[in-house]
Amino acid sequence: MNAFFVTGTDTDAGKTLVTSALLYAAKKQRLSTLGLKPIASGSHMTAEGLRNSDALALQAQSEPSVAYQTVNPWAFAPAIAPHIAASEAGQTLSAHHVVAALNAARTETLRDLTLIEGAGGWRVPLNAREDFSAIPCAMGLPVILVVGLKLGCINHARLTAEAIIHDGLTLAGWVGSVVDADFAAEPARYSANLAHLEARLPAPCLGVIPHLEAPSAQTAHRYLSLAPLLSSALSQEPL
Repeated sequence: MNAFFVTGTDTDAGKTLVTSALLYAAKKQRLSTLGLKPIASGSHMTAEGLRNSDALALQAQSEPSVAYQTVNPWAFAPAIAPHIAASEAGQTLSAHHVVAALNAARTETLRDLTLIEGAGGWRVPLNAREDFSAIPCAMGLPVILVVGLKLGCINHARLTAEAIIHDGLTLAGWVGSVVDADFAAEPARYSANLAHLEARLPAPCLGVIPHLEAPSAQTAHRYLSLAPLLSSALSQEPL
């Protein structure tokens, strides 16, 4: 089973779009999939309880289907930093408990490809002492970096890649996601930025998703490649 942790250069870098698109691509290759977002703030109340749109997107791309609670065991209403949202809800997040929940989910639902989406960026706090990065570090997971393509993205991407490697993990690949349409408006400058990222990030580029008017996993997966992520034992059919 292949499992990866998905992080981003920032909040709203496009992590959920990339994660759901990779899962969708895997399903098209007839692979079983599981998308997990253990902690999510910015959730809305439903008859079934708090639900987060990002977690729902990952649940929709998990095949065979899986319960929402498995995908997102910690959901908080306010759209704020998770450790603050947890504190306001009278809870304390810890890497130990999150890792235990993730390991249980992976054991109960063995899949060809499991993607675990973080919150915000690599150094988002989990509590007063731990960052979100403590979760993939404890699990020894390779990391997929989603680079939100906008002004300043080169610095953010390189610093995040350096932090991942400094923490002893493998950067398995990166994906560019155009979050600012103006950033890609001048082709020569846009290409120069991508060329620098490709040259300086120590991992293969899995693809670049342009600015989409109606972003969806079904549309975005066309710009991505699973090949660098999957072992040779798994199907390598074209997307």
